[in-house]
Amino acid sequence: MSGLRTVAAEDWDGLLERLGCADVYLRSAYLESARLLEPGEANFLHYEDEGGDVVFPLLLREVEGGRTDVVTPYGYGGPVAAGDEAPARGFYEAYEKWCRDRGAVSTFIRFHPLFANHAYAGPQVTVEALGDTVGWRLQGHDLLAGMHRSHRNKCRKAERSGVVVEAVEAPADLSQFVALWQATMERVGAADFYFFPPPYWELLSTGLREHLVRFDAKLEDELVASALCFATAPWLHYHLGATSDRAREVGASNLVLYGAARWGAERGLERFHLGGGVGGRADSLQAFKLDFDPDGALEMRIGKIVHDPGFYEELSGRDPADLGGFFPAYREAAG
Repeated sequence: MSGLRTVAAEDWDGLLERLGCADVYLRSAYLESARLLEPGEANFLHYEDEGGDVVFPLLLREVEGGRTDVVTPYGYGGPVAAGDEAPARGFYEAYEKWCRDRGAVSTFIRFHPLFANHAYAGPQVTVEALGDTVGWRLQGHDLLAGMHRSHRNKCRKAERSGVVVEAVEAPADLSQFVALWQATMERVGAADFYFFPPPYWELLSTGLREHLVRFDAKLEDELVASALCFATAPWLHYHLGATSDRAREVGASNLVLYGAARWGAERGLERFHLGGGVGGRADSLQAFKLDFDPDGALEMRIGKIVHDPGFYEELSGRDPADLGGFFPAYREAAG
C-alpha cells in the first residue's frame, strides 16, 4: 500500500531490518529512551511507493493552545530513505499533511551524518550546518598509524602504564559506568540535561542491551575510563563516555577509544562514529575526535520546518521566515 502510514512500535524494528536501515538511532527502544529526555509521544512513520521507502521515527510534543510540534530524538535521525528511487519528495509532501492534521506548528530535525539524509530534505526544510561529526574509518588502514601523533603517544603511554581495555558486550549492569558518568558531568560543570534520570539507564540496559557494548579502561583494577557504545552493523556509535582525572593523566581516554575501534574493525564494521563537539560546535572536543581520523569528517546538519507560520509568530513573537538561532523560538524561554 503506497502513501504515509503510522507503524505500531512492535512492528517497527522488523520494518527497519527489512529495509536495511536498522541503525540504533532509528529503533523503537531508542525512541522510547529519548522520550525520557525530551517528553513526547513516539510516532513511527513509513512512506512507500513504487520507488522505495522512507522511515521517520519522531516525538510529537504538546504546545500551548492545544497544538503540537515535532522533534527527532536526542542523537541522530530524521527521515531516512531506502530503495533504488527513494521517494523523499513524496514523503515530505505527505508529511506536511500529517503535521497539519495533528496541529503541528513546527518540526526540528537532527539529521543522521552517516545516512547523509539532509541531502534529500524537502524544499520546505531549512537546512543548517553545524560542526562536523567524526566517522573513524575502520577498514583498509592501520588505525594506530592513521591517528595524530599525540594520540598515538598517549595510547602507548597508557599501555606502558598498565591500562587494559575490556569490551563488555550486552552489559546487564551499568552502575559503574553511571557513577563515573555522573562524576565526569559534575567535574566539567555539565548542564542539568546531561544528568540523565535512572529510568534512562534502565531502558538502555534492557530495551537496547543487545546493541550495547561497554569498553572499560582499567588501571590496577580501577575503572578510569569507559565508553558506552551502540553496535548496529555497519557502524559502531560512541554514545556516552566517562573519565576520571587519572585517565587523562595516563592517556586512558585515548586508549579506550582505540580499543573500541579495534573491536569494531575486527568485526567488520565500517565506521566508529565518534560524534562532534558540544552542542554541535567545532570546538576542542571535536578536534580531539578528529585527531583519531583526520579524514573522517562527516557533515552534520539540522533541519527546521514551520508548518503554521501564523501560529509560530503568535507563540514566539518572531518572524517565521527568520529561523536563525534556537528553534523553535517559542521553546527557548522554557529552556
